[in-house]
Parts: sequence; C-alpha cells; structure tokens
Amino acid sequence: MIKAVLFDFDGLLVDTEVVSLKIYQEVLSEYGFQFSKEEYSKHYSGKTEVENIQRLINTYHLSLTHQECLNKVLDVEQKLIAQGVELKTGVKPLLQFLKENNFKTALATSSTRERAISILKRHDILHYFDKFVFSEDVNSSKPDPKVFLKACEKLHVSPGKTIVLEDSENGITAAYNAHIPVICIPDMKKPAKKISG
Repeated sequence: MIKAVLFDFDGLLVDTEVVSLKIYQEVLSEYGFQFSKEEYSKHYSGKTEVENIQRLINTYHLSLTHQECLNKVLDVEQKLIAQGVELKTGVKPLLQFLKENNFKTALATSSTRERAISILKRHDILHYFDKFVFSEDVNSSKPDPKVFLKACEKLHVSPGKTIVLEDSENGITAAYNAHIPVICIPDMKKPAKKISG
C-alpha cells in the first residue's frame, strides 16, 4: 500500500523547462547562435546545469570558462524567474488530494534549495510538502537514486511503500535504481519507451 509520494520539481511541478530553453537562447544569442526547442529537448532536457553548461561550451565553442558561462546562465535565470514561473496543470488539486487523504509527500529535486523554495512560496504550495531533498543534500544527481532514498529516509517510509512522479529519463532511471515505482508525466521531452515503459 502506497503511503508516500515523491515529487520531482523542474518540468513536473513547475514549467521551468521553457525557462531553461529561454535562458540558453538568450545566452547563445549574444554569440550569434540560434537555439531551437528541438535542440533543447534532444540534448538538454532533464540534464543537470553542470552537464548542460559544458555541452553549450563544447557544442558552440564558447570562449568562456565553466564558471563564466554558469554566471551568465544564473543571471538570465534570475531575471526570468522573477517574471514568474507557471505551475503545471493539476498540481494544486493533486497536492490537496494527497494532504486530505493523509499521504506523506516530499520534494526530491536536483534544484537548489533557494531556487525551489522561492518558486514554491510564490505559488503557496510549500506547506503541502512534509520533507525536502535538494541538490545540496546529496553528493550526486539523478540517475543516482540517492535523492529518492534520502526522501524516503526523511519520511520514514520504505521505498516499497512509495511512488515517484517524474518527467525526465534521468529521474525515472533514478527511481528504478531506488526500487521505487514511478509514474512518468512527460514534459518537453518524452522519455524513451524503454525507460518510460
């Protein structure tokens, strides 16, 4: 019997994939490059910021250090997030249902604490979550299962009595690696059939 639900953040709870697309488009436009939604979906969606920045530098031969490129990305991200990030359809009703029916909930994300908390507060849904695991809390990112296992540990619920909601291939694989059932809710990039089932 399921007792807890673990939520991914980017692309699942909030529509940040479109923000990431706009960030990379703006950064690359400074150097005369166009960046398509197709390119983002194929190579960047569901990956960590560290991976994506290195791919940008390598693919577009940017004369930037990793830190310089990261700073540019963070500056643009801060501006876009200040303009508002939309919740995904159905998020609030689902969270309300889980709370009313005594399911435990945790946010298990590769996002930073400050970034995720600020967005959740803006939408007034922070109180729906019992526990949180952020990038600062684990020393590896998805598909490593640590983020989900730590969330189970914080909730005092075994992985077998938990379910994960995810949109990315790395997140789905992380759930599999943690031996936790997972429901795929695709965002910009539909995970490969061999991963999403």
